[in-house]
Order: sequence, then C-alpha cells, then structure tokens
Amino acid sequence: MDTTGSSDVYEALLTRRSVRKFRAQPVADEAIERVLTAAMYAPSAVDKQPWHFVVIDDPQVLAEIPSIHPYARMAASAPAAILVCADSELAHGPGYIPQDCAAATQNILIAAHALGLGSVWCGVYSQPDREAGFRRLLSLPESIVPFSLVVIGHPDEQPAQPDRYRSDRVHRNDW
Repeated sequence: MDTTGSSDVYEALLTRRSVRKFRAQPVADEAIERVLTAAMYAPSAVDKQPWHFVVIDDPQVLAEIPSIHPYARMAASAPAAILVCADSELAHGPGYIPQDCAAATQNILIAAHALGLGSVWCGVYSQPDREAGFRRLLSLPESIVPFSLVVIGHPDEQPAQPDRYRSDRVHRNDW
C-alpha cells in the first residue's frame, strides 16, 4: 500500500486520545484559528457549512460549564473550549445537523492533536438540559443549535493507546 504523503494523517488518527487534564498554559489565538480552519474544511450536506463556533476562554465562563454538562468538569480548569453549533436556518435539514457538526468536531480534535494540543469531545446535542444550559450561558440565538463542546489545551496527561481494531466488527458484502 502506498502511504506517501498520508502517514502523518494516519498516525494522527490512530494516536489521538481524549485528554481531560490540561496545563495552565493558555492556547494561542493562532492555534485556535488553525483548529477552527480545519473544522470549516469538514464536509457538510450539500456544502451548506451550517456551523458556528463559540470560543470560550474566559475562566469565569469555563467555570460555569460543569453545572451545565456533568461530563465536562475538566472545562473549569482548562484554558479553552469550543462550542460547535449549527444554524438551523443554514442546514440542509435537521437530520443533517449531527452529520455536519460531527465532521467539524472530529476535524477540531485531529487538528488540535496535530498541533500538540489535547482535547476531548463532550456531547451536547439531543440532551435538552445541556442545550438549554449552553443557550443561556452563551446567549445563543434561537436558530443556533449547540452540538458539541470540545475542551482544549496543552495536555497534562498521556492517555494509553489501545489496539482498537476489531475484526469481529467487519462484515464483507453481507452480515
């Protein structure tokens, strides 16, 4: 198999881990812009690109996140987070919001890893209490649908890299 020019991407896909402990070091604005650029290069249905991103780097706002999202406690001590949202008026349809925003979220995770940052995806979409909490905390307009929260920073842990390939989950031509 010829992997010329793609080995770095493949390596990033296999070595990216969810990081939940961060150093107190801020994330540079340039790094945030680079991960957001990667997010905006994600595929979307009919190329509608319905996403919006709320960058959260105010420590007081980050400290409020655990009261909204029980699995995002690490946000209170992280230097930044990005709330990935969709504009329901721009989306191809409501069924495409999860697909479009998941692709953008994955690109954020991979780009952060490629830049030496750690990150973790915290689900928001389809959890009414979390959606309402982020709407209230960040003054989101009604047409904006919060999808995921990516907590991001300089990693202060190195999660193990398990072997995840499972041949029993692969089916060829039929079940």
